[in-house]
Amino acid sequence: MKIRRIIFGACFLMLIPSLLISQSEKIDLNMIYKIKQEGQRNSAIEELAYGLTDFVGPRLTGSSGGTRGNEWAKKKMEELGFQNVRIEEARDFSRGGWDNLKAYAAMTAPYYANFACNPVAWTGSTKGMIKSEVILLDVKNEADLEKYKGKLTGKIVMMPSTTTYEVSYEPLASRYSDEDLKKLTMAETGQQGRRSPTGDFAAFAAQRALRTKISDFIKTEGVAVIVNSSGIFNVPRSNGANYSAGNPEPVAEINLPAEDHGRMERILKHNAPVEMEIEIQNRFFASPKIYNVIGEIPGTDKLLKNEVVLLGAHIDSWHGGTGAADNASGCIVMMEALRILKNLDVAPRRTIRVALWGGEEQGLNGSRGYVEKYLADA
Repeated sequence: MKIRRIIFGACFLMLIPSLLISQSEKIDLNMIYKIKQEGQRNSAIEELAYGLTDFVGPRLTGSSGGTRGNEWAKKKMEELGFQNVRIEEARDFSRGGWDNLKAYAAMTAPYYANFACNPVAWTGSTKGMIKSEVILLDVKNEADLEKYKGKLTGKIVMMPSTTTYEVSYEPLASRYSDEDLKKLTMAETGQQGRRSPTGDFAAFAAQRALRTKISDFIKTEGVAVIVNSSGIFNVPRSNGANYSAGNPEPVAEINLPAEDHGRMERILKHNAPVEMEIEIQNRFFASPKIYNVIGEIPGTDKLLKNEVVLLGAHIDSWHGGTGAADNASGCIVMMEALRILKNLDVAPRRTIRVALWGGEEQGLNGSRGYVEKYLADA
C-alpha cells in the first residue's frame, strides 16, 4: 500500500507543472482517479521488481551484471511504450570491468564452519583453494609490522574487527514528526550536530596513512588472502577496492559478517589456532564506460515540449545482493509512474523523462554525467 502511495504521488507531481500554467485551470479530478485506479488494479510493480532483482541480479558498475541490467531496462521501457529509449554513455570508468565467478570460505579448525562471504570488488583471485592457518594482523602503528615480517607468505591474514555490533530494541528507521521537521527548519547554522574537523581529520589522516603502509606490507610479504569483518546479521557487506584498470591485481580479499569473523578473532585472541580454506575466482576485463538508461513520454505543447520533468534512480548495485532496496525500488517506481501515464494515454505538455543512473555507488557518476551533458558542469 505504501509503495502505491509513492507511485501516485510521483504521477501527480509530474502533472503539477501543467496545472500551474494558469491558476484558472481546473485540476482534472477524473484523471487523478484514473491514475489511482490504474496503479491499484493493474500494477506492474511486482513484475518489474522480479525482472530487475531476481532475474537480472546484482548490477555492479562495469560488471556483466551491470550490462545485463541496462539491457533489461531498455527492453522493458520499449515494451512499456516509452519513446526515445536508449542506453547513453555518461562517463569514463577508471576501475574497469570486474566479475566474481566463485566465492567460498570456511573455517576448518578447530572445527568446520561454512561462512557466507563477499569478495571485495576489484580485488584478485586466489591460486586455487588456499588452505592455511589464520594470522590476526594486530597493527596499531608502523613499528608493529616488523613482528610479522617473513611470516605471512601464502597465509590467510585476518584484519581486526572494526564493526560495531549494537543490539537495539528500537526501529531501525523512523519518520520525522511535524514538530521534528519544524525544529530542523528553525535550527540555526553552527549549532548542535556540527563537529570540529581538526581532531577528527588528523585521526582519519593517520589511520589512512597506516592502512596504506599495511596494504603495501601485505603485498610485499606475499599474503594469499585478506579477511575483513564487514556486515552484520550474518550478511557480509559488499564494497570495492580503490583500483585503476591496468594496474596489478590486488591481493584476494573477502568480507565476512561480524558474527563469523568475531568468532574466529576471539579464538585467536585466546591463543588457539584457527585454520581456513578459501577459494575466490574473479575476472578483470575492459569496461571503460558508465551508462544511463533513458526513456520518456514526449511533451505535446509546442512551447513547452522541450522542458523536461525528470525522474531519476540509480540502477547499479553492489555485487553481494540484488540491490532491491538500493536502488531497484527507486527504478521500478519511476518506471511504474511512467507506465501508468502511458497506459492512460496522458498527453503531457512537457516531456516526462525517466533516467536510470549508472555508476552512482562509485561517485554519482551517471547523474553527474547527465548534468555535464545536458545542463552544466558538475
